[in-house]
Amino acid sequence: MENFHTQVLGNPGGPKLIFLHGLMGSGANWRKITPAFEKDYHILLLDQRGHGRSFHPEFGFSPEDYARDLHKILEELGWGEEAILLVGHSMGGRNALAFAHLYPQRVAKLVIEDIGPDSHPDAVKQIEFYLDQVPTPFADKRAAKQFFDEEFPRRIGSGPKSQVLAQYFYTNIATREDGRADWRFSPKAILSSVREGRAYERWDQIRALKGPTLVIRGSRSEELSEEVFHRMVAANPLITGVQIPESGHWVHFDQPQAFIEALTQFFANR
Repeated sequence: MENFHTQVLGNPGGPKLIFLHGLMGSGANWRKITPAFEKDYHILLLDQRGHGRSFHPEFGFSPEDYARDLHKILEELGWGEEAILLVGHSMGGRNALAFAHLYPQRVAKLVIEDIGPDSHPDAVKQIEFYLDQVPTPFADKRAAKQFFDEEFPRRIGSGPKSQVLAQYFYTNIATREDGRADWRFSPKAILSSVREGRAYERWDQIRALKGPTLVIRGSRSEELSEEVFHRMVAANPLITGVQIPESGHWVHFDQPQAFIEALTQFFANR
């Protein structure tokens, strides 16, 4: 696991519970959620390839590549015998779906947070636009903060969404050894992940799921439409769905307690 930054938490005797972050994220994105499960579950957090403190390769950013990474990590942890509980947000949800498709016997229960199986070949253009607006590297973190507080919202269009995106991007700026501030992730990995993850639809994987699956949607999500959400639930009798009020794409951040309650109930159901 030398290529990956991982963190193992909780009860070694409990069921294995893995959380996969979304695009531009890291394992730390789950810090509001994991304390609720540490008493009863053995938890794995990781920075997926191209993200955070894990390795930043030049290629290999399809959902299947991410899924094979997780399989390898589980084997090296000695978690290869027990079926896992797998939770994925956004890109992580698509990677979790790929894992369940490749290794169905390894997944006891699957949670997909606010991502659908549709293709979207042009999605990379919007991410590319956002990244192009950020003149990295910055002289230091203070310069980066000033840029995201003042200039970035003006560049992408003012409004609540631009403020949220500016804050999220700033959390992904880290100080390098030379003192300058740059992206915590690999921009090439981000663009490749979107391009490869959205290249084709994955409804066949939704219909082929062999274990209990929960799809969570934020009621205000612009990523997962209500129509697609209902189609996902109808596509497979093993899928149940929950829409959480007053939340957008980042359901577990906007409404952490409601998210925790949805997971707790789903895990408890036999």
